[in-house]
Amino acid sequence: MTNIMEIHPSAVVSSGAELGPGVTVGPYSVIGGHVTIGRDTEICAHVAIEGCTRIGERNTIYPFTSIGTPPQDTGYKGEDTRLTLGNDNVIREYVTINRATTKEEWETVIGNNNYLMAYAHVAHDCRLADWVVLTNGATLGGHTQIGEYAILGAFLAVQQFVRIGAHAFLGAKAGIDRDVPPFVITAGPRARLYGINQKGLIRRGFSQETINVLKKAYRILWRENRSLKDGMAQVKRDLEIIPELEMLLNFLAESKRGIIR
Repeated sequence: MTNIMEIHPSAVVSSGAELGPGVTVGPYSVIGGHVTIGRDTEICAHVAIEGCTRIGERNTIYPFTSIGTPPQDTGYKGEDTRLTLGNDNVIREYVTINRATTKEEWETVIGNNNYLMAYAHVAHDCRLADWVVLTNGATLGGHTQIGEYAILGAFLAVQQFVRIGAHAFLGAKAGIDRDVPPFVITAGPRARLYGINQKGLIRRGFSQETINVLKKAYRILWRENRSLKDGMAQVKRDLEIIPELEMLLNFLAESKRGIIR
């Protein structure tokens, strides 16, 4: 940690931008007048940051990224919508992150400790929780919501307004057109479910007892040829409702786009 701010002579930083202590800005980067960057964030070479964009502390933003650009939405008319990026995120090369439209809360939000790999795209009005991984070329449509510790595989595409649950694992090149429940594995060009993300949950410190309850719930909900409504009712009757299972059931009950099967 340092209090010395370093701006390369070839960088263009607006006089209206607010840069915290220890921020570094690399060669040929451009920082707009309504941008705020928190302490000890590293902006590498050839980065463009514009719009009403607030970036937290200790982020690393690699070359050729584009952050805070207008939404790719034909209804956008230049309004002062926002982008908020939290702390300790890694944004790799050629990532694009758009600020919001005016259709919801005027804000695209990315939390803390996320890892966005090269060429990933976060569209307008998306909301990412913490510890999310977008691997190379992952593309999020507008208004996508992603829960904590979710991992999205390379070159997948998520349709607008879809929710991805916490601790879900989505395979490469998947097409996601409906909500993906927490704790599950999803894969395939027209994505389908492949069970509980057991290895991922073990890595995150979940007990085997908790994983077993989730596996029993999965079997009732998706492998016993009944409606989701009937499956949820049976889960509530037959299983102990631990917090993780309650999270899963609430996610299913709140779905508006439907659930991937």
